[in-house]
Amino acid sequence: MARVSLRLPALLVDLVGEETLDLDAATPADALAAAARSVPALRTHLFDAAGELRQHVLCFKNEHALRGDGLREPLVDGDRLRIHQAVSGG
Repeated sequence: MARVSLRLPALLVDLVGEETLDLDAATPADALAAAARSVPALRTHLFDAAGELRQHVLCFKNEHALRGDGLREPLVDGDRLRIHQAVSGG
């Protein structure tokens, strides 16, 4: 397990009460699951009904975008994860 920080977008800060969560996790996917366990209301904002990361939710590890298998990359102490929620309209 690595000690990492997860920075949340402004849209979720009011829900959580803080901008950054410090978590122990082996992978980014584990960190996101831990965040959802810590703040259950995050689950609906991060994951779809199948438990997959929502299509409009972007996860970055140390400034690199992660998708698919990237969410299972090992983490090391001090890694920084960041969530962005894409916003679209027409």
